[in-house]
Amino acid sequence: MARSRLIRPRRKGLPILLILSALMIVAAFGLFTYELLQFTQQEDRLPLGVIAGGVPIGNMTELEAQTEIEAVYSSPVTLYYGDENSPINLIPDEIGFEVNTAVMIANARSTGEAGAGFWGRFFNYMLGLQGSTFQEIPLVADYQTNALRTRLNEIADVYDREGETFSYDLDTLVISTNGAGYQMNVEGAIDVIDAAITRPNNRAVALPVAGGDTGRPSMEALESLILDYLDSQGFIYDGQTSVASIFVLDLQTGEEINIQGNVAYTAASTIKVGIMLDMFRSIDREINRDEAFLMANSMLCSNNSSSNTLMETYLGDGVIFSGLASVTNNYQYIGAENTYLTAPLVDGSANQQFGSIAAPDTNPNSSFDTDSDPFNQTTAEDMGSTLSLIYDCAEFGSGLMAIYPNDEYTQDECRQMIELMSANDLQRLLQAGLPSNTRIAHKNGWLPADLSQGITGAMTGDAGIVYSPNGSDYVISVYLWEAGDTTGFNRWILVEEISRAVWNYFNPDTPMLTRRTDLPPTANECLTQASDGTIQSYNYLPPYDSIDLNNINGWRDGTATTPQPLPGEEQ
Repeated sequence: MARSRLIRPRRKGLPILLILSALMIVAAFGLFTYELLQFTQQEDRLPLGVIAGGVPIGNMTELEAQTEIEAVYSSPVTLYYGDENSPINLIPDEIGFEVNTAVMIANARSTGEAGAGFWGRFFNYMLGLQGSTFQEIPLVADYQTNALRTRLNEIADVYDREGETFSYDLDTLVISTNGAGYQMNVEGAIDVIDAAITRPNNRAVALPVAGGDTGRPSMEALESLILDYLDSQGFIYDGQTSVASIFVLDLQTGEEINIQGNVAYTAASTIKVGIMLDMFRSIDREINRDEAFLMANSMLCSNNSSSNTLMETYLGDGVIFSGLASVTNNYQYIGAENTYLTAPLVDGSANQQFGSIAAPDTNPNSSFDTDSDPFNQTTAEDMGSTLSLIYDCAEFGSGLMAIYPNDEYTQDECRQMIELMSANDLQRLLQAGLPSNTRIAHKNGWLPADLSQGITGAMTGDAGIVYSPNGSDYVISVYLWEAGDTTGFNRWILVEEISRAVWNYFNPDTPMLTRRTDLPPTANECLTQASDGTIQSYNYLPPYDSIDLNNINGWRDGTATTPQPLPGEEQ
């Protein structure tokens, strides 16, 4: 009998591979959990590789990033004036410099989250791809340009030097100095400081300074040139039978020339600046097309009927005398204390209502008598100062807006006033003393002598804001009066040459050495009419259906224009 063999089952060993696999899975899960926790904590920080306004802020908390950015941009900008060795520190706070860190950090955060969700960013983190590229976030900051300009003017007052001696040529109307003076170019300085204050490093600036023969002489030199020019033309500026008043204001520095600026003259049509001013003050909505056309007809064509309609209908609630009072009171309130209009302008209509209101108390220079209209008066200083208030309102939000702080005027409204006056394409008087196509916002007026009407002398006046290409904007206001029948004496040329002298002073790099030869024999008309009164062409008065106070010449130069709303469509 065969022996059966008992086969015992083998003893199984430990499942090493299984255990190792389990341990690896557990370790991997633990590592995954650890890295996930690490990544989740990192999510509270800004992405690696982010640079905001030139400042690295990657892997910072938002508070840390804000502190870092503000610390960099609060550091002073160091200014150097010419050869002066002493640095001048410009503190960003003093010009209202503010960095919008909230927007920059939000942009940094969104940049890190763009293109991938949470798990996508985690995957990049695990692969070490975070921070492999740099993300540039632009600086978001702002400052008050007018405050910077004021600070620079203060520096200029300390460091600028005028030439000790000067000379001028009465033909070219150019002033030369002895070369010892120098002057900061404030507008040029604003540009270079703007670049420096918006970068995180290299915050030092060499201020642009013109010296030697290129330095601008003093305003006293310009005054002497003007007076000597008048004398060379036989016009006695402070006589009994002839008087000149000239007011010039540097709109950047506040320096001025005031030659008998407080003498009272017949304002003639220059008074209409105040009608326009009071329209914008009184109407608290967008000017409609009717109102805009009437103002354009008043300011550009000097139309008395349109001027009276504005005062009666819109400023006086149907009563012309209430409108007159409104215009006069506004002039007085803004500081033009020797300016008023107390009677309607003569418009030639058969049924025109005459009469007057009481004139305010004024205090003009009593040493000179220009036989000024008792119902319509101004001074060169009043008119120039009024224009400067409009300019400051339009450019800086001050001027009229500071005098009337309750939104009676807005910057846009002041810009519209300047835009309207810039269409006054007379081509004579102040405009004729400037290079062609120079922007000037002005209002003119003149009154011939008429002995039969008791008008014993002729008056010529023009006041405007001139925009120089080099940024040296200025106000100029000129009024001339001469007794007797003066039709043979060309006061217009005197105004034009005074204007040329002032232009040459403010624009020494581009002077007008000779009088323009392309001038019309008399003032351009705003429109051309047939003998029956039919309008044949609009010259610089915009047609009714094309008037746009934001783009006054758009109708004739082909640029896009959006007309004023029709009555009843205003917002």
